[in-house]
Amino acid sequence: MSAAMEVSGDEGNLRGVQHVVLVLSGKGGVGKSTITTELALALQHAGKKVGILDVDLCGPSIPRMLGVSQQEVHQCDSGWVPVYADPQQRLALMSIGFLLDDPDEAVVWRGPKKTALIGQFVRDVAWGELDVLLVDTPPGTSDEHLAVLDNLRKHRVDGAVLVTTPQAVSTGDVRREITFCKKTGVKILGIVENMSGFVCPHCSECSSVFSKGGGEELAKLTGSVFLGSVPLDPLLTASIEEGRDFLQAFPESATYSSLRAIAESVLNSLQD
Repeated sequence: MSAAMEVSGDEGNLRGVQHVVLVLSGKGGVGKSTITTELALALQHAGKKVGILDVDLCGPSIPRMLGVSQQEVHQCDSGWVPVYADPQQRLALMSIGFLLDDPDEAVVWRGPKKTALIGQFVRDVAWGELDVLLVDTPPGTSDEHLAVLDNLRKHRVDGAVLVTTPQAVSTGDVRREITFCKKTGVKILGIVENMSGFVCPHCSECSSVFSKGGGEELAKLTGSVFLGSVPLDPLLTASIEEGRDFLQAFPESATYSSLRAIAESVLNSLQD
């Protein structure tokens, strides 16, 4: 871990943040970080200034997804300066991935050390003025989630976006995530069904490889908003792997339309 870990900051670093949104999933492997990344890009393209706080401490993948994994975190009088993914500085990111000396280094920490770092991330990152701060959390309901909520109590959490895949094994885990939100008083902004069908790279037809509609059905059963579905799209997968902006590169794709509609729904929920 680099020396930047020693910075301490000011409780006022969130003063300029208008909205805070958690991105949750009941289990790993459902594409939560992909949805976080694309939601941030969609909000940025909608003219918003966006930040991502990556508290998935054991799997910090967003720096790579945004093509900034080689960047370093710098310090200012207010604490850590986030890494910006664009020249206009409208998309900021803070992740433990920037603080590791070796990208292959495993983060083998007990709960108290994770909790302490999350507290530093919430207090010590100089976000400046943001319209929306997205918090990418680990799968499940663990110490990290409670640490985020505890440290954000002086500010506020506007709500959570829950990510699932269509299969029953995933939607079942999201039910527990919904229970977590209710117990902790976090508003559910809606559910996103990821990997909902497969877009053929040749004819662009979408086929149901796994199943379809599980997320929408879960939203109906739990009285939650269904924000939309995102298919498995090879173009999106390649963009994420290469750290490219999918939304900018493929504005004619059906996946683009899905992601933009989800971002608009989230914005409408925040404004309400």
